Amino acid sequence: MTDVQLARQSWRRLEPVHGMIYFVPEAAERYAALGLDAQAGYFASRSAAFGAASPDLVIATFYNFHPGLVRKALPAAWDVVTPAQMIEARYEAADAALRRGGVHEVPGLAETTALARRAAERACEHPQGRALFAAHATLPWPSDPLLELWHAQTLLREFRGDGHVAALLAEGIGPLEALVLHGATGTMPTVFLKVSRAWPAEEWLAAEESLRERGLLAGDELTREGRALRQRVEDRTDELALPAYAALSDDELARLAELARAFGRRVVDAGLLSIGG
Repeated sequence: MTDVQLARQSWRRLEPVHGMIYFVPEAAERYAALGLDAQAGYFASRSAAFGAASPDLVIATFYNFHPGLVRKALPAAWDVVTPAQMIEARYEAADAALRRGGVHEVPGLAETTALARRAAERACEHPQGRALFAAHATLPWPSDPLLELWHAQTLLREFRGDGHVAALLAEGIGPLEALVLHGATGTMPTVFLKVSRAWPAEEWLAAEESLRERGLLAGDELTREGRALRQRVEDRTDELALPAYAALSDDELARLAELARAFGRRVVDAGLLSIGG
């Protein structure tokens, strides 16, 4: 059986290669050139693989954004740009940002890309129940090795993300409750979650109170039951991601985890995960 910890390690270490697209100025600049602000550009670019996605589809698949925030961006963005334009702009931004950060110069690019692509292609054999992943899986593979790596990690990220949503639903955790619990772990500043997801203060407070009534929060901190629930969600998310990494032997997975460390570190050291990075 595929080593769960190695699979998680491989994903986490390589995730900055994808995740930087949500922070780098190259993305906002290209969306602005098409006539969209950064917020509309985010929703349109990430959902463009669906085609001209409706706000309801994005609310469902992105899961934890306030519906009103999504409806401010969509469907109005599709009066300004086409999905194809947004997909192209996103790839251009990813390429420019990663090259600015010197990620293309990290040793082992070809080997890392080959391993990550094998995992991503195995994920493509399991699209059922993973709508956001399945949409991205229809996009053609880039020919450039750097963008090929970015696309591979994008697929692995969305594959895992769809599984994470399923795990949350199985535990009865709604979108706002998921954010509150995430903030309570201390791994992500609550203020960032509040601002970026745009849930009104009164709704956030109501979600906190609901979680306290369920015994998952005590004050602003997770209870033992809350920590156990968070761990169950993370463990189940890891398990649901395994079909992708089953494409690799444990030795190959260990090698991917080893190689991925340098790529993720280069992204971080280059400041590409900083706001406006």
